[in-house]
Amino acid sequence: MPQPSATKPFGLPFIELQSVDSTNNYARQQIHAGLAQYGMAIFTHEQVAGKGQRGKVWATEKGSNIILSLLVKPQPLQLTQQFQLSACAAVAVHEFFAKYAGDETKIKWPNDLYWQDRKAGGILIESVIGSRVAGVGIWEWSIIGIGININQTIFSGNLPNPVSLKQITGKDFNPVELAKELCLVFNNRFTELIETGFENIYAYYWEHLYKRKETVKLKKGSKVFEALIEGVSPTGKLITQHGIEEEFDFGDVEWVIK
Repeated sequence: MPQPSATKPFGLPFIELQSVDSTNNYARQQIHAGLAQYGMAIFTHEQVAGKGQRGKVWATEKGSNIILSLLVKPQPLQLTQQFQLSACAAVAVHEFFAKYAGDETKIKWPNDLYWQDRKAGGILIESVIGSRVAGVGIWEWSIIGIGININQTIFSGNLPNPVSLKQITGKDFNPVELAKELCLVFNNRFTELIETGFENIYAYYWEHLYKRKETVKLKKGSKVFEALIEGVSPTGKLITQHGIEEEFDFGDVEWVIK
């Protein structure tokens, strides 16, 4: 039986909205209404209540950027393999962006898009868990929300280190066309994940990891400390060295970036 990725590519259908509170919220509404389709892409020109990681707001200029959510049926992945999907999305976004921005494009753990020391985009993945079988919830849907700065050049002062593709290249782009291109890149990477496994995607993620083999400042609670970034484990934990090797789950530590 063919995998879903082999029968229908991501980006079909491609729903283009003028304005919405959040593309992830819109996607969730489609699921609850029974209207969701595997591979559905939801793009908006304006997002008035965008969500970032850890409850932060993702603010973006109208008509200037990629604001996109993809609807994924993650099977045969299990809930314990959520990092594989997260890394797959991060690798696809990196591959897409690096085509235009070059080798200084990096993946900041767990799945932010960085160029040099500046943030170009982020990913927020939300899961819909169904009824339990043998005590384990069924991972029915994953909503992959992607925000990438494309043509915006003026940002809120609350953002410490933003950058856009236009600032990097000096060129204007069509965000809709780029979003459709990104759908195809993700489709290829997700197909690779399902059909051949995590190994190649994990190797790519590791190779392009922001600050790997460099010493950075991290914050845990009120404590700021320096640590060498060794890499990321196959389950998504940040591996550091600061006298001892220590692993951190997402949410355990924050980066301190000037």
